Amino acid sequence: MDIDVKELKEKHVGFEFDQSRFEIVPEKLVAYAEACGETEPRFIDPADPDFRAVPNYPASFHGQKNLPDGFPLSRRRSFDGGKMVESFAAIRSGDVITGRSHIHEIYEKTGRSGPMMFVVHRMEFSNQKDEPVAIVDWRLVVRLGEM
Repeated sequence: MDIDVKELKEKHVGFEFDQSRFEIVPEKLVAYAEACGETEPRFIDPADPDFRAVPNYPASFHGQKNLPDGFPLSRRRSFDGGKMVESFAAIRSGDVITGRSHIHEIYEKTGRSGPMMFVVHRMEFSNQKDEPVAIVDWRLVVRLGEM
């Protein structure tokens, strides 16, 4: 699979390609917190005065597009390389969260299985007051070379 990483960087890094809105409801906050094994009342009891989403909750959000239009990718040569969540402010029931997606970084590495390209899809989240609440980086690993 021939991919010009430099060309991909120039064409795709830093340009917003998706925007999505998420309405925050208590039932989903509780279900996610319980699925994570959380037991603190501020995460699982909507009656708690400090009720909020667990810090990794934004990792559950998905936009309409995973990658920009025209991004060359073979699904059978790629896999999810994990997520990183950076939380800035509490997400609370009733909030309306906007997520904006862009490719933050593209880089190459060589591993045991050969050359790989890493694509960092970043979603930046803000609340209805346009205050930043979180950033989620999703790494997609693409195997390059012959298979």
